[in-house]
Amino acid sequence: MRQVYLDHIAATPLDPQVLEAMLPFLREKFGNPQSLHSAGQEALQAIEEARSRVALLIGAGDSEVFFTASGSEANNFALKGIAAARRDKGNHIVLSAIEHQSVLYSAKSLEKSGFSTTLVPVDKTGSVDPDAVRQAIRKETVLVSVILASSEVGTIEPLAEIARVCRAAGVPLHTDAVAAVGNIPVDVRELGVDALSLAADQFYGPKGSGALFVKKGLRILPIIDGGIQEGGRRAGTENVAGIVGMGKAAELARASLAERQNKMKALRDRLIDRFPQKVERVYLTGHRDRRLPHQASFCVEFIEGEGMLLNLDMKGISVSSGSACTSRALKASHVLLAMGIDHALAQGSLVFGLLESTGAEDIDYLLDVLPPIIDRLRKMSPLYTKFLEESQK
Repeated sequence: MRQVYLDHIAATPLDPQVLEAMLPFLREKFGNPQSLHSAGQEALQAIEEARSRVALLIGAGDSEVFFTASGSEANNFALKGIAAARRDKGNHIVLSAIEHQSVLYSAKSLEKSGFSTTLVPVDKTGSVDPDAVRQAIRKETVLVSVILASSEVGTIEPLAEIARVCRAAGVPLHTDAVAAVGNIPVDVRELGVDALSLAADQFYGPKGSGALFVKKGLRILPIIDGGIQEGGRRAGTENVAGIVGMGKAAELARASLAERQNKMKALRDRLIDRFPQKVERVYLTGHRDRRLPHQASFCVEFIEGEGMLLNLDMKGISVSSGSACTSRALKASHVLLAMGIDHALAQGSLVFGLLESTGAEDIDYLLDVLPPIIDRLRKMSPLYTKFLEESQK
């Protein structure tokens, strides 16, 4: 059976060059970076070289990059670490309503220790209004966090404008850029952010490798205690192989970004344009143009996403119905609900994540296979039956 993998929003395959760079640190180069002997120093040097490569990808200084075990950990680190360090200045946090669960749940955790949270709404395209952020900031606000681009709907936020609002108010801005870094140009200086989360598995690096950019001069407290690693900000023996892999992936992403963007945009637009032509009552989610180049997402009326996923899988096609952290929850996405999408329609979510290696023939195969699946599932749907009956009156 033909295999078409279109869930690269969840994770990308490991680049062979990345694996090659990692292998020595999984085998013979096993030294602990905190050891003073030559084996340890070799590992430490490899980490610092990787740090430089990651810093170059996002326009940061080497000393501003701290490695984590995932994008979710980086988000936790940013929210909890910055809020705790600024507790003497206030206890209020501003978030967008479409943040990743790792940001939202970090804020909920902080609420248990006396912080309060304001969620800024989004419009029907999933866009955050910078003026709404301005209105949400109070004198006791210590942190604003707005996602750079949601993996579920692909919309790229006006983050530079939001950063200007935060600077004027004297409040640091964090952004979850996990879905964006390595797929679109991201420069922390141009964006004007104070902290930024990223993860290697979004640009052909290893899973379990992430990083947090923290602007020089911004205080942040560790959330993992017990060691001097990462400048005392994150305890624990470093995942040297994973860090080396992230560094190599960052180097490759930086070199090929423009070419990959152009190819993925063409494939994305092919899917966005043709899918609604093939099936009635299918709706694009997110901004039509200001979106991630490798992401296309839709809501299909009258049926649930899980049914489509399982039937596509039987045809060798892998897709998603939400973010990797929520797709197994079998409930409507909070991102779609925040955009004003009806709960029943939100249940019919489909998310496609492309690679530059995805071919036009893969998109065409999907568009041949998917319409009959939707037709079959709709025929079993009481919602669709009711719709047909009412439309015939």
